[in-house]
Amino acid sequence: MPAKIPSRNDSSIDLILTSNILVKTRNAIPIDFFNTYAIRAIYEILSENGHDPDDIFERAGVDSNIFITSEVTSLASLGRLTALAASQTQCAHFGLLVGRRTTLASLGLLGSLLRHSETIGDALHALKSHYDHLNRGALLEVTSDDAVATVRYSPYDAETDGIALHCERAVATLTNVLRALCGPNWSPDEVWLPRLEPPDIDPYRKFFRCSVRFEQEIAALVFAARVLRQPIAGAKPVIRNAVERRIRQLEADVPSDTSGQVRRQVRSTVAEKRVQKSQIAQLLAIGHRTLSRRLKAEGTTFRSVASQTRLGTAKQLLSHTNLSLAEISAALEFSEPAAFTHAFRRWTGTTPSAWRRNRHCT
Repeated sequence: MPAKIPSRNDSSIDLILTSNILVKTRNAIPIDFFNTYAIRAIYEILSENGHDPDDIFERAGVDSNIFITSEVTSLASLGRLTALAASQTQCAHFGLLVGRRTTLASLGLLGSLLRHSETIGDALHALKSHYDHLNRGALLEVTSDDAVATVRYSPYDAETDGIALHCERAVATLTNVLRALCGPNWSPDEVWLPRLEPPDIDPYRKFFRCSVRFEQEIAALVFAARVLRQPIAGAKPVIRNAVERRIRQLEADVPSDTSGQVRRQVRSTVAEKRVQKSQIAQLLAIGHRTLSRRLKAEGTTFRSVASQTRLGTAKQLLSHTNLSLAEISAALEFSEPAAFTHAFRRWTGTTPSAWRRNRHCT
């Protein structure tokens, strides 16, 4: 019998689910955990389109009751399920279908915090600051200058199955969040997606209502910086403060993850400058020797974490875009393509060109 799906309008259920993520025992939380609201959306889409979701979930190795039992899932499980669901439905924009079902209520406590922030900029800052409350497998960044604001989404493990669909799901989710705060007619100026352009781009144009650029280095929304200053109608500071206190209390129960923090900082820094151990330690407000000790306790090293993060990004761009080796090399801040090729061979035992050819043949 198919699992009973809780009502999407029952925000109390969503609040309970989100809270439960952070009060589980320390050993029960995957390092790269993701909230299960996307899993529920996948189940709904499969059901509504005549597919057997329980069968597809079983084949993907994911419990079809996971979103009911308040469990979290890993990025690998979510990616595997998304990729299989897209294949079974033969829908190239399956990630978009999942992301556009996101509501503020489905974000639980964090959605309440955004809803009652003073401005759009404050809401996005809160989303960035507490993103680990929902997901620990990706980085969210907000940057702006006088004219343009950009919200970037970067998963840590870019080699995960279905990662291109996962990125488009996240960008669609961010779009729905901003429409909930700005009004339903809001649209970004541009959308960037790190994936090959699908045969039919109409679903993207209809949903985003703007220019969509495929084969980009990152997943991002681009819009006018003045949007950040827009006040949020009906926001209540008392609710915001109470929710933020509760979120901070729950976050205190989440186990520390130094390697995850390093991956986050490396992923953030890799597109800006060459990653240095001392720089990451400074960003984490600890000494580089303390950083080394903590990573050793987790069974890894700074060099290993940094290399794996950069390698994952390289493989994502090689697999899901047609960017040249020179463009990928520049995106990863190598001095020249030859340096990128040398590093990639050291990491994998083969060249980026050969790895790309083999990937496309499988």
